Formats: sequence, structure tokens, C-alpha cells
Amino acid sequence: MSAEITPFRIDVPQIQLDDLHRRLEETRWPDGVTGVGWAQGIPLDYTQELARYWRTTYDWRAQEARLNAFPQFRTEIDGHDVHFIHVRSAVPGAMPLILTHGWPGSIVEFLDVIGPLTDPVAHGGQAEDAFDVVVPTIPGFGLSGPAVGWSTSRAARAWAELMQRLGYDRYAAHGEDTGAAISRELAVIDPEHVVALHVTMIASATVTPETADFDNPAEKRALQLAQRAQYELGAYAMLQATRPQTLSYALTDSPVGQLAWIVERFKDWTDSTDVPEDAVDRDAMLTNVMIYWLNGTAGSSARYYYEGAATWGRPEPETDVPVAVAVLPRDLGIPVRRIAERNHNIVRWTEFDRGGHFAAMEEPDLIVDDLRATFREYRK
Repeated sequence: MSAEITPFRIDVPQIQLDDLHRRLEETRWPDGVTGVGWAQGIPLDYTQELARYWRTTYDWRAQEARLNAFPQFRTEIDGHDVHFIHVRSAVPGAMPLILTHGWPGSIVEFLDVIGPLTDPVAHGGQAEDAFDVVVPTIPGFGLSGPAVGWSTSRAARAWAELMQRLGYDRYAAHGEDTGAAISRELAVIDPEHVVALHVTMIASATVTPETADFDNPAEKRALQLAQRAQYELGAYAMLQATRPQTLSYALTDSPVGQLAWIVERFKDWTDSTDVPEDAVDRDAMLTNVMIYWLNGTAGSSARYYYEGAATWGRPEPETDVPVAVAVLPRDLGIPVRRIAERNHNIVRWTEFDRGGHFAAMEEPDLIVDDLRATFREYRK
């Protein structure tokens, strides 16, 4: 295995974009039920309008240029080419920080926070809060390409190797969704180098009917959200955890299928009202979809659910690494601090009044401020 790190630039052949536009033009549409909103899934009229916008108005080349404005690289780790963004701050002694996306997210989630984190003075902050930022693409996702046999623990081991290759002896980590699980495992396997951790989710810290304190209104609400996530919104997770291969045929062949599968998550999990664009930028959401579509990673990203299903609901191994938790009210699940404290060294717990699952994408200012405050005391 080579430890070489090589520059990378996104350059999608025009033939792939032409194929996408042809497929969108020739979509075979199903029937739909009017007057039910999102109750039966992503509505037909909204999906048709969004697909039309994708085909006629959305500009991939502009988005490609935005992505390429960040220095990107690839390196082989554990037999797979790992893609990552790496932006070094101009401030001497900046703290290294690795940011990990989740499903169905991508590096797009973090594009709006890279500048404020690496160059805080230019964004209303203080120089002493500067970070060197590393944003890897999880193997099996997007620009790291399809992968077999990868799990959150294997990805965490790859991140430890990546940070070592980049020359970082002490670093902090932030993760959302699957990225939170990877970041947490990174703290378990590399505690001598991970100085502190910031996450928006702790899966084992959500309440159940057996663990909830029904005299606590916040825990009652958290239980209601958890039960909605399990019984109404959780069908996607059961399918990906049991039959990811079958699902991959539809999503890899149909751009509208891939669009609907991801965009429905943006509606269900964000702080939106009528449509996902209430919470996130439409072009950014479509760029996220494009990264899955162009790289054919619908199936391999779903397999993380299959690989992890055996441990669902079990407490994670304890960690003494300091952990900060950012709780956003419209997230898929709301962690409870007293449960999280059973196996985490909780040093900061911030409950926001807005925002959802795609925290850095929805509320970049909130996340930047919380990251700065969290890691301030762990700098050299």
C-alpha cells in the first residue's frame, strides 16, 4: 500500500451529464395522490418540478467549480482510495479538525463552514480560533467511490491513519449522522491523538419507553420523536439494513429514484415546513444528490446500515475523550444527556432553538460558533 497523497480535481465527463439529462427527460412517472402532501412520500408534483429544475436550470459545472475551489486529494488507505478536502489555515498553530459527513450527506454539508473555521478573522472571529480542516469522503460514498466491507469502525481506523499521514499528532473531530458514529469510534481507537469530540448525534442516547423519564417533558418529547423516527420515518433504514443490494438497482439506474430517496430525507429531517428548500439551498441539495449519482454509490453507502445493524441499540464502548454534543430540535433523534453520560465524558451540551439533521448545512453559523467554543480549551 502506498502512503502517497495526490492532488485531486473533479472533472465529470460531459457524456455523463448528457446521459443524466436524457434519463431525466425520459423518466417514466408513476401516478400520485393529490391533497395528501408528504404523507405517502415525496409528492409527485414537487418531484416533477424539482426534476425539471435539475434538468433545465441546475448548473453542475458551477457547482463543480465551487467544489474545486477547495484543495482536494486522494490517498490509499486499507486498500481503498480515500478522497478528502484539506485546507490549512494561514494562522500558525491552528488546531487540526476532521469533519465527517453522514448518510445521505456528503462533503457538501461542510462547504459553508470551511472558510469560517480556517480563516476566522475574515468571518467575524478571532485568529486564535483557527483550524486546519480535513473533510474526508467516507469510503463507499461519493468521491471515494463504491466500496465493499466497510463499516464505521473501519472508516474510523482509516481516519486515524489519514490524520497521521497529514502530520497531525493532536486533533479534534466533529461528525453528523454516520459521521458522528465514525468520529466517536475514532475517539475510542485513537484517544492519545483525539483531544476532544463534537457530535450532533449519539444513537445510543435516545430514549425508549423503558428508559424515558415520563415526568420530564423534554424526555417525553424525545421519546415521541424517537418513536416517529422508528415507526413512520424508519422504513428507509430497515431496507438499507436488510436489502441494500436490491435497493441499489433502482437508485443506480434512475436519477429520479436517487433524487426522491435522498430529498425525502431532507424534508423529514430538516427544520423545514413545506419543502426541504425551507431549510437548505436547492442547488446545494442537488449537488449532494449529484455526488451520489455521478459516482454510483447508492448501494455501497447503504451497506453501512447492513454492516452496523447487528449493533443497533447497544451502548458503545466507553470513552474518556471529552465529548461535546450539539442538539438540534428537528433532528431525526434527540439524545438525552443523562443517558449519554453513562459511557461518555460529556463536557458540553448545547441545545439550539432551530436546525435539524444536516446541522452544518442548515445552520453553519451555529455550528461554527459551537465548534470554536468547544475546542478553545483543548488547544496547545
